[in-house]
Amino acid sequence: MDWDEGWVAAELYPEDAWAHHDLAVTADGRIVGFRSGANSFWLLDRDGSLVEEWTSDLGEGHGLTLVGPAGEERLWVADPGVTFARDAAGVHDAVFSAGHGRVVVFDLAGNRIAELPTPDLPLYEERTYRPTTVAVDEGDGSVWVADGYGAEVVHKLSSEGDPLLTLSGEEGAGRFDTPHCVIVDRRRPGEPQLYVTDRGNHRIAVYDLDGSFLRTVEQGFREPSGLAVRGEQLIVAELGARVTILGRDDRAAECIGDDPGALAREGWPNALDEGGRTVEPPFERGSFNSPHGLAVDAEGDIYVAEWALGGRMIRLRHG
Repeated sequence: MDWDEGWVAAELYPEDAWAHHDLAVTADGRIVGFRSGANSFWLLDRDGSLVEEWTSDLGEGHGLTLVGPAGEERLWVADPGVTFARDAAGVHDAVFSAGHGRVVVFDLAGNRIAELPTPDLPLYEERTYRPTTVAVDEGDGSVWVADGYGAEVVHKLSSEGDPLLTLSGEEGAGRFDTPHCVIVDRRRPGEPQLYVTDRGNHRIAVYDLDGSFLRTVEQGFREPSGLAVRGEQLIVAELGARVTILGRDDRAAECIGDDPGALAREGWPNALDEGGRTVEPPFERGSFNSPHGLAVDAEGDIYVAEWALGGRMIRLRHG
């Protein structure tokens, strides 16, 4: 893979913003992301130029999924209600909204199409709903939502948002710890499966679409965060400074940009200056710092958004 670091020509974030968003790629090859620290979605062309931007009332485009045919695509967004801000001492940290997070649907012109309700379940009488990723099963229209920052469960919902089932991880290898990302994987004909990044447990849990546990994938992951399919491969963004490519057998075929010492650095995923203020990390070419979200285009190129002050987007060129 060819490491392409300087491909983005646009300024994507306000000054002092901590990037915490996902990525998606449209049918015509535009890259969609969110202006962390503000409230707008942006679209880049393959040359990294800003071609469109539209505002929203969301706090973060944390999980992004495009669904539908070319020209009629819908952008599904998981907004957990978590942003980042600097305190009086100059330290950046998470700021949680008072209310529940949201799953919202837009068209690519920025028009709001729908918003799903908070799942009508007893657990949200005491817990806050903070969805981190959303996936849509285009087979039956059902919606899978990872509540990774709230109750730490995964929901299967109807297209209107009615709860159909809830997974806690206890059906398999043990309780989820930050189930961050979900995708519906159709690489195996006739055997669609749900992949869940069980980030805090450093593994991926796999279910059938009826919610029956199938297996865990344990390849020595360091906080698996984002997932994307590329042909027969599954691309895994590991927050712990690495991107791993899995084959159809769930075995690691390649690791890219591995920096095993990143998490031990003071202030990771950022850095601290002499006064203890949060500053941008020392990004190094060829090494990841904190891969968070990712997407794959029709050419097989991988786009990786890192979770860090100032943000960084890497394109891994295929072939």
